[in-house]
Amino acid sequence: MKILIIGGGNMGLTFARSFLRSRYDVRVLEKQAARVEFLREELATPIFDTPESCVPEADIIVLAVKPQSAQALFDEIRAYVAADQLILTIMAGVSIETIRRALNTPKIIRAMPNLPAQIGEGMSVYTSTDEVTRIELVMVQNLLNTTGKALFVNQERFIDAGTAISGSGPAYVFFFMQALQQAAIDMGFTATQAQLLVGQTFRGAIHLFEQSDADCRTWIAKVASKGGTTERALQSFEAHRLAEAIKAGAQAALARAIELSRM
Repeated sequence: MKILIIGGGNMGLTFARSFLRSRYDVRVLEKQAARVEFLREELATPIFDTPESCVPEADIIVLAVKPQSAQALFDEIRAYVAADQLILTIMAGVSIETIRRALNTPKIIRAMPNLPAQIGEGMSVYTSTDEVTRIELVMVQNLLNTTGKALFVNQERFIDAGTAISGSGPAYVFFFMQALQQAAIDMGFTATQAQLLVGQTFRGAIHLFEQSDADCRTWIAKVASKGGTTERALQSFEAHRLAEAIKAGAQAALARAIELSRM
């Protein structure tokens, strides 16, 4: 199985490294000369700069360019794409129907990975056209699992929802961490101490969550003693409607993802 990744940017490079570590047959297509040289130094795999030399022989074609470059990419590779090739797209906001029309090809899987894929801890949400076989779906799930975990959804609209939750989600976590670090600094800790306090607190909480069947509400109750400090903080969060603000932010991200997919 030959995998061609088109686009050698951050996410394309992440996928190439992950696939290669799992011993898949990978090659990369990249137009920018400087990036081509960089990729040839970074990856022990063929790097191409023209589509005719690599697109026709690929079994799976991964579209990893920026959405604004999608139309130019379609124009460049259309003549070389065959109906039996499987297209895996990770371009944000570019719909399956847009790709189907642009490349005149039926087998398309659309996935939305997130930033932690760079360290093998990513979360990808993906869906497919009806023409993709069950075996091909399993193959792609295995590919996506090399970068973390993957969740199949049966409707494309959930890709936009996944974008709002897991795609954008790391930034929400960093936002909360940043606020908590600043609170620690305001209390007198140094920036280094605040980073350690907050980083290890998040790391420990995540590990507790993953190693138990208990939900978040249960864990909150375990930490928040009646009349204690945690309860007071949670009361303040509720007074400031923090949970509602977080949900509103996620809905705003969803609305924007839908807007982008219709452009």
